[in-house]
Amino acid sequence: MMEMIIKNNWAYARPSSFIQSSSSHTRKMLLTILPVDITQISTAVVEPYNSVLSTHSLIEHTDVVVLLDNEAIYDICKRSLDIERPTYTNLNRLISQVISSLTTSLRFDGAINVDITEFQTNLVPYPRIHFMLSSYAPIISVEKAYHEQHSVPEITNSVFEPSSVMAKCDPRHGKYMACCLMYRGDVVPKDVNAAVHSIKTKRAVQFVDWCPTGFKCGINYQPPTVVPGGDLAKVQRAVCMISNNTAVAEVFSRIDRKFDLMYAKRAFVHWYVGEGMEEGEFSEAREDLAALEKDYEEVGADGEEDDEEEY
Repeated sequence: MMEMIIKNNWAYARPSSFIQSSSSHTRKMLLTILPVDITQISTAVVEPYNSVLSTHSLIEHTDVVVLLDNEAIYDICKRSLDIERPTYTNLNRLISQVISSLTTSLRFDGAINVDITEFQTNLVPYPRIHFMLSSYAPIISVEKAYHEQHSVPEITNSVFEPSSVMAKCDPRHGKYMACCLMYRGDVVPKDVNAAVHSIKTKRAVQFVDWCPTGFKCGINYQPPTVVPGGDLAKVQRAVCMISNNTAVAEVFSRIDRKFDLMYAKRAFVHWYVGEGMEEGEFSEAREDLAALEKDYEEVGADGEEDDEEEY
């Protein structure tokens, strides 16, 4: 028996909380939603510290992490929903569509249900490489919904667009190791197969050489619902993609740079030490993230090195 735990890691969480959750006899899969908010609309001065420390904990003590960047979602709301000044309510409604799609198979029937435990099986090639990007389509306002039709190929192409990714990184700069496409609503397997085949022919969507198949697809008959009076239009079909792409290292690199600027002056560190932490935990966490960046770099370069050896 496997039990799933979803954690929303809004602040720095000490490793003990994860150890306690995963130490019982029942095998638990820890799926964590990690908001990364260290860009232009940061809400706390010490967020680079919190991001590094929490990510360090999540490397060892959770199985799958879905990264969500408030600024990326903010831009999606402005661009796709024509909201001039998105609020956290607008952002949360969009995030809720992603989380709802992750758990749809637990609640409704479908042609090809993706069991929640299959995320780990299909998306995590190595234990440390478990930080996922997410995207969702269609994201369309009520005003535009009446004169736009979204076919399966269209929404599939949309989730692979950099502008749809809910994190500040460009998937075209990296390579996909695997991706999970979760369709909802009026979708049939034939259309999904055709859409996936089309994606495989695109040069902009690159997979690592050692994982050429890379796709896990799920189809659920229940269309997405929306909040009455909300920003999103009700649609007949939608797709959410959770993908493992080496470009996620861009997010960690940005976190590390901001961490280094503050930690070089040991700014604000005394507050953490006063709460019982040791200063050495900062250095350990930073080194672990540098190693994680290197891990992603090596995973993406494996195929290239093999090609060079052949020549």
